Amino acid sequence: MKTKPVNSNEAIWRDIYSQSRIPEQLKHLQEVATNLWWVWNHEGANLFKKLEPAVWEETQGNPVALLQRISRERIEQILNDDELMSKINRVYDTYKAYMQEEFDRAKPSVAYFSMDYGLTNVLKIYSGGLGILAGDYLKEASDSHVDLVAVGFLYRYGYFTQSLAMDGQQIANYEAQDFTQLPITQMLDENGDPFMLEVPYPERTVYVHVWKVHVGRVPLYLMDTDIPENSEWDRSITHQLYGGDWENRMKQEYMLGIGGILMLNRLGIKKQVYHCNEGHAALINVQRLLDYIQHDHLEFDEALEVVRASSLYTVHTPVPAGHDYFDEALFGKYMSGFPARLGISWQEFIDMGRENPGSSERFSMSVFALNTCQEVNGVSRLHGKVSQQMFAPVWKGYFPEELHVGYVTNGVHMPTWMAKDWKIHLFKLFEPSFLHDQSNPHIWEAIQQAPDSEIWEIRRKLKNRLVEYIKIDYRDNWLKNQGDPSKVVSLLEKINPNALLVGFGRRFATYKRAHLLFTDLERLSKIVNNENYPIQFVFTGKAHPADGGGQGLIKHIVDISRRDEFLGKIIFLENYDMRVARRLIAGVDVWLNTPTRPLEASGTSGEKAEMNGVLNFSVLDGWWYEGYREGAGWALTDKRTYDNQQYQDQLDAATIYHILEHEIIPLYFAKNSKGYSPEWIQYIKNSISQIAPHYTMKRMLDDYINGFYSKLANRVKTLSDNNFAEAVSIARWKREVAACWDSFTVELLQYDDAVHPVVGEDNTVKVVIDRGQLKCMMGVEMVYTRENPDRHELEFVSATPFRLIREEGSKLYFELKNKTAEFGRLKVGFRVYPVNEKLPHRMDFAYVRWI
Repeated sequence: MKTKPVNSNEAIWRDIYSQSRIPEQLKHLQEVATNLWWVWNHEGANLFKKLEPAVWEETQGNPVALLQRISRERIEQILNDDELMSKINRVYDTYKAYMQEEFDRAKPSVAYFSMDYGLTNVLKIYSGGLGILAGDYLKEASDSHVDLVAVGFLYRYGYFTQSLAMDGQQIANYEAQDFTQLPITQMLDENGDPFMLEVPYPERTVYVHVWKVHVGRVPLYLMDTDIPENSEWDRSITHQLYGGDWENRMKQEYMLGIGGILMLNRLGIKKQVYHCNEGHAALINVQRLLDYIQHDHLEFDEALEVVRASSLYTVHTPVPAGHDYFDEALFGKYMSGFPARLGISWQEFIDMGRENPGSSERFSMSVFALNTCQEVNGVSRLHGKVSQQMFAPVWKGYFPEELHVGYVTNGVHMPTWMAKDWKIHLFKLFEPSFLHDQSNPHIWEAIQQAPDSEIWEIRRKLKNRLVEYIKIDYRDNWLKNQGDPSKVVSLLEKINPNALLVGFGRRFATYKRAHLLFTDLERLSKIVNNENYPIQFVFTGKAHPADGGGQGLIKHIVDISRRDEFLGKIIFLENYDMRVARRLIAGVDVWLNTPTRPLEASGTSGEKAEMNGVLNFSVLDGWWYEGYREGAGWALTDKRTYDNQQYQDQLDAATIYHILEHEIIPLYFAKNSKGYSPEWIQYIKNSISQIAPHYTMKRMLDDYINGFYSKLANRVKTLSDNNFAEAVSIARWKREVAACWDSFTVELLQYDDAVHPVVGEDNTVKVVIDRGQLKCMMGVEMVYTRENPDRHELEFVSATPFRLIREEGSKLYFELKNKTAEFGRLKVGFRVYPVNEKLPHRMDFAYVRWI
């Protein structure tokens, strides 16, 4: 038998990409589509949706992908639709008018560095709160006319897409982004070829493409290493956000810091202030130091004065374990070449990242940021205090309360997170200047005059939209996971738009305590199955793939939600992203937050809910610690009753049940003949008027400008003028003081330990210091402390400076006359420090000797 001859070889396939050709009359649409202005201007998003509603939904609201897919027939229809063409032109005119507004040159210019940015769900370069905050910041900078440039990464896979297996286990799917379908623009060189940045890594060069995101008037430059010029080892640098091992994290932070500054240099971009959003960006100051040393011929310590004076570090993490630490060997693998170029030793360099110089501690990006940034801030009032405690070991000789570490409480970009229905209503109700003066509480007071029925109608519409979304999402995911079709029908029937709806959406870290509601299932069952007062809970959130505890919480909640008594009463929505968040924070009635105090640095999901008339029910932690107002929401105390966390959890859970049963549910269902509770509406009005204006991104950005940016811009100018004369002078002074610090002697400390001071009576203390070889002025303080028996440590009470009476040669004569104001058992100490009025604060040169 003859063998049949092979008459075909293997098929050869070539990748092609076909897309619609947009006619000249509609070219404006492409310009608007590639500027994220449309994200927070609802007329822009509504326009794209109107062009092709089905495709808009298929692309998850991506105008670039929509324009690529729009059919020829639909294009012809649009061109022949006079009303739609008129709307296109109106939207474009509004956009162009916005873009032509100038930056406010009275506000400092800023370079902003962050690992992630949450700008829109279609650009997957964010994971959670920190990234979304950064995205909101860029939007508000654009709205507020701030000359700001931002730097980050264009991740090929971004953060993961979440789905749930039928057993409730989280499945993390990393889906590659198609950059050609995103609202981004690739940077080109003068020849029209892709802009290629060369970043020197140890023994090799890593090549980088750069993409630009137009965030209104603000440019965001994203670095991309996933290109053929790099090895597979280096292409992965920009593959995943918060993924990979510690070496990949080191490579990423090297790229963000060193590569980020090299990129701005190549683009010719210089700013007055450099802002590190978390310690991930700390290495920007290595390259900045190098630039001043190489191009301006400064010595290392002189360059450090200039870099510090123009740098701000914002910390978002409330515990030391949340910061990035690198073993010396790994850190040295990537950074060992820098000390020689900086003119310092390896020991001096790595000690800049250690709380205890000379020790064998791992290198801390946060400590390096503290040592190279003049200003530091936490992200809420309480977190500012927590950060002072956390960073106190860096400045020995001072107590946490004395540190320069400040705070700016986080806010949210109101135009992004406030539902269109609310925006339309408030723009009619409030003053015309509202958008530009949105953090003015006086303007928001007008909500108190709004008819209750109008408030209720907006809330009802938003809630119904959420319920419809839940039903569609739940049904699709249930069937996708091969769930019983008959069961999903029964479940959907139980989702009640007339029920009190409570939302919980956030990252599933164990300290967020998503499990708290499920502490007493019998009591919870009685609450959710009361037919007279129906209540339902909607949960959503992702756990990091390496966080087994967080994933276990998700499975636990999903398992409970599938029990008969909780079916349709406890709901878990998959794949928490910005689209899900916008629906949830606008559609629920109550926003629940139950973190372990004081581990919530700020939290912003509750602030987003505030913008939509949703009432907060939260532990007094993070932003709610300062935001809570009686009659405008509910709070669990910030005080701990038990040291045992399990007992504390049980108490907090019982408190949640009690407040639900006796306050929240009765208030909501105290309905009048019109179908709503006037008392509930009053809570909404109080919440909007008394809380919302204080937590806008406008207020937050103003706080950064007034509290940090202006101060930094002014000081760095002073230090840089006249060929850096002031920076050189301060650096020389610090060198001289450091070299001779041990040479001064205390000739007299006239204080009688045996005499106990009497409150209200005068006390006089005298000190005489011989400066020895020191030429600087010195200061002396009397410091009172008190023992804290619970924490077994000294607590700061007060510090009172002595008055310099006279100066004779090298001797300084000090005297302190004061009235004792503190009662009880105290400890007193005396502290000497160098004085230089040109320093921004004492931590800038934290030399101290106790005498």
